[in-house]
Amino acid sequence: MKKVIFVVSMCFFAMSCKSKKALISEGIATEKIKATEIIKNHYNNKNDFKTLYIKASARYEDPKNSNSVTAEVRIQRNEKILVSIRFLGITMAKALITPSNVYYYEKINGTYFEGDYELLSQFLGTELDYTKVENLLIGEAIDDLNKEKFVALIVDSFYKLNNINTNEIDKTFYFEADNFLVKKEEIIQNSKNRKVTIEYPNYQKVGEYMLPAAIEINAEQEKGKTAISIKYNTINLNDELSFPYSVPDGYERIFIK
Repeated sequence: MKKVIFVVSMCFFAMSCKSKKALISEGIATEKIKATEIIKNHYNNKNDFKTLYIKASARYEDPKNSNSVTAEVRIQRNEKILVSIRFLGITMAKALITPSNVYYYEKINGTYFEGDYELLSQFLGTELDYTKVENLLIGEAIDDLNKEKFVALIVDSFYKLNNINTNEIDKTFYFEADNFLVKKEEIIQNSKNRKVTIEYPNYQKVGEYMLPAAIEINAEQEKGKTAISIKYNTINLNDELSFPYSVPDGYERIFIK
């Protein structure tokens, strides 16, 4: 349970706008366009919210464990993410993610962790930082597409970008044609035999914004496969949020190599 709670908690991010589950229709790619145009259209989507509050349900599976939890995710754009993990209605763990550090504690073993992103990167099979975690949660391309060169194709009715590989990491991104929202992204690190696939089955309109309704994450590494399914049940935008995090007295700090 300890590992389940940690992994799921790590992988979660004015006017209040409540999700009404209005799913967004997707366009079919038919006309070939340049990679730079695809990237420009993707980043034209509005994402300038200040805070985001999510109630979600999630399922985690690996060769040894399988479990379902609920999560409360609070995001202050570009600054911090707070995740509360609950099992059978009881808060079992909390995680605070900032640009420089990852913090979490869990109740079962009475332990807490403070460190960088290395452990989270190992679990998900790709190098992560704060921006990538936030992008994953809001449905934006996990990497900054303007910093690399891509070749554009049309595959299975989607626009597909393949990076021109210069650093032994293969990256592929798929976009639907109406709003250029990410449908799938794959990152393969050949030297470490790691692959992560992130899929967005559908999106929903929340106020002025288009945000994921669900996320599917599959990581493959030498130690085995990990699958995480996340469903967004409620989304509020731009509420005044607090980010309470403190390790309970008596918890033991752990150091993970």
